[in-house]
Amino acid sequence: MARRKSSTVEDLFEITAALPWWVGAILSLVAYVVLHHYAVAEVQTVAAPGQFGQMMTDQILKTFAGFGQYILPILFTSGAIASFFGRRKRAELVRIVGSEGSGSALRGLSWRDFELLVGEAFRMNGYSVTETGGGGADGGIDLVLKKHGEVFLVQCKQWRAFKVSVNIVRELFGVMAAQGATGGFVVTSGIFTKEATAFAQGRNIELIDGAALTLMIDRVKAARLQQIHPDFSYSQPIAAKPLVNNEDPSCPKCGGVMVKRTATKGANVGGTFWGCPAFPKCRGVRNVG
Repeated sequence: MARRKSSTVEDLFEITAALPWWVGAILSLVAYVVLHHYAVAEVQTVAAPGQFGQMMTDQILKTFAGFGQYILPILFTSGAIASFFGRRKRAELVRIVGSEGSGSALRGLSWRDFELLVGEAFRMNGYSVTETGGGGADGGIDLVLKKHGEVFLVQCKQWRAFKVSVNIVRELFGVMAAQGATGGFVVTSGIFTKEATAFAQGRNIELIDGAALTLMIDRVKAARLQQIHPDFSYSQPIAAKPLVNNEDPSCPKCGGVMVKRTATKGANVGGTFWGCPAFPKCRGVRNVG
């Protein structure tokens, strides 16, 4: 589904809502102060010879400032409020899913809430996240991630009763190639077919099922707790796995289930290797074969 065209006002609201709420509050204050200065400024009503154009420009600026001193602060304030409650909602989704081990809470989310949760999970893992608003439960690329100058694409599939097929993974791979993305993720609350898992191997595509998503959230929450409480120990057994392939080896450094990747730099460019899914925080690798 294509995204409908938006107005400048809608674009400003969406940009502000995507920023931290306090940024929107500051923009609101600055907009009022600057525009109010022009709104109350004295403007000549009688033009000297040759200065009629300047007088008209000043009058138009004063008129726009008179309206803008109220419209822009209201717009930025609305965006700040949306940002505040949006971040609270994301945090609540993380709390609910992370505290419920059966997976029913995850499967019960709407497709929109599922995308918000996935975006927050990647944000917690250090990625810069852009929500594309790409149009519905099956609307192509849902998130664009950036980390260390590299771009990753994400498709979210909130399917409660189906396996994600290889066609979805192929579709993501094609978009990755077209946009020059470093890698990609397909995230689902369900599971993946064997064909989808096989196709993803060696293509810098990571498949994350519901159990792996919950585990990813739990690990980040545990890491944050450990920063606050150094004596905290994360002892939850690693039962969930990022991929449904029992032959995937474990990371020699952190014990996580490794994924096949393709080297894009260095002397081994084009070669495949087992890499840790927590990269770059963990740089454990194993040779393939």
